[in-house]
Amino acid sequence: MALRRKKKQDDGEAKKPGRIKQLVEAYRFTRKEDRWIGWILLAAFTGPFLIVLGVGTTTGHPVLGGMFGVSVGILVAMIVFGRRAEKAAYGSIKGQAGAAAAPLNLLKRGWTVTPAVAVTRNQDVVHRVVGRPGVVLVGEGSPTRVGNLLQQEKRKVTRVAPEVPVHEIVAGDGDGQVSLRKLNRTVTKLPKALTGAQVNELNFRLKALASQQGQFPIPKGPMPKNIKMPRAPR
Repeated sequence: MALRRKKKQDDGEAKKPGRIKQLVEAYRFTRKEDRWIGWILLAAFTGPFLIVLGVGTTTGHPVLGGMFGVSVGILVAMIVFGRRAEKAAYGSIKGQAGAAAAPLNLLKRGWTVTPAVAVTRNQDVVHRVVGRPGVVLVGEGSPTRVGNLLQQEKRKVTRVAPEVPVHEIVAGDGDGQVSLRKLNRTVTKLPKALTGAQVNELNFRLKALASQQGQFPIPKGPMPKNIKMPRAPR
């Protein structure tokens, strides 16, 4: 038992330097994209700290106010740093082909993301996301060209699941487009139309579509209400 406890303590101590190293690397990366990050974090810490310290001093508890102020200052600084780091990360991939796949891959459980289901020579890309709202097609590239590419992918989806809603989103900063930072929020706010079982069935049909009716035959007919997910042969 003692050896197990010691091993757990050693593992915990080994993880701490890794987290600190990750934080330092994140700061260095963010600083390349945001040169004012140091001053911004200093202000984010100092402001709340002085406010809480002032309240503690006024009420006759300067030490308690100072301790609480440090905690509040660190918390605010970490929140600000997280947002600035996220902004820097999206800024670093902005304009690259397939950049929308990065935030989409951060979607939580219940979503199936298939990056680059369609790609053209002009680097127009369509990613496919499957979840409770149905199928979400996310396009990147020239607005005129990517519109046609989205329609092609929509026809493929409706061929195997004609009753499933298909949503189309164009990622970008132009009119009618969704920025990378707002992409996941836009996807997750779409109205739910399918049950969990229907999502499983839909994924199976789309997998069959990708295999070109090879190993997995494409099921026909409407989406069943109560579905048991069939297993693929090994």
